[in-house]
Amino acid sequence: MPKEHLIDVQPIKSLDKIDDMKWSLKRHCSERDYILFLLGINTGLRVSDLLSLRVKDIKGKVKITVKEGRTKKPRIIELNNVCHELTAYIDTIDSEWLFPSRKGVKPISNIQAYRQLNKAADMVDIDSVGTHTMRKTYGYWLYKRSMDVAELQIILNHSHPEATLKYIGMR
Repeated sequence: MPKEHLIDVQPIKSLDKIDDMKWSLKRHCSERDYILFLLGINTGLRVSDLLSLRVKDIKGKVKITVKEGRTKKPRIIELNNVCHELTAYIDTIDSEWLFPSRKGVKPISNIQAYRQLNKAADMVDIDSVGTHTMRKTYGYWLYKRSMDVAELQIILNHSHPEATLKYIGMR
């Protein structure tokens, strides 16, 4: 069982730490893992929804609709701020999956994503990182920009504003 279930996973609340994480993923993991993190912190999608993305879902698009696996609700995602990096990354992969495993023809697993995120975090001394860190980081920074808990609650599909604030580490 990933230790994520045993620790209190937190958002990354420092832009410098986010940059450290990006650097570590690019340098010590792979472009795939870097793009996973980049997409995660810019969309707020759950890791399971990120890993189910196929190249055809993303290629050449600046806006996509994702049917979230857990809630089955469609969500429109703007890719504007990651478009160039996504396009360059897609040009380097030979797979139908956006985040292909090096073993076989499937995407990486949630556990592999967790391992890579933790490997990168350990190298730059960031604690309490798990796959939900990406979603929580997205929520934290969206809230910091807008201070609109109601909007964030809808995006994250939480039932109560207090749950949203707790989720993003503001309570």
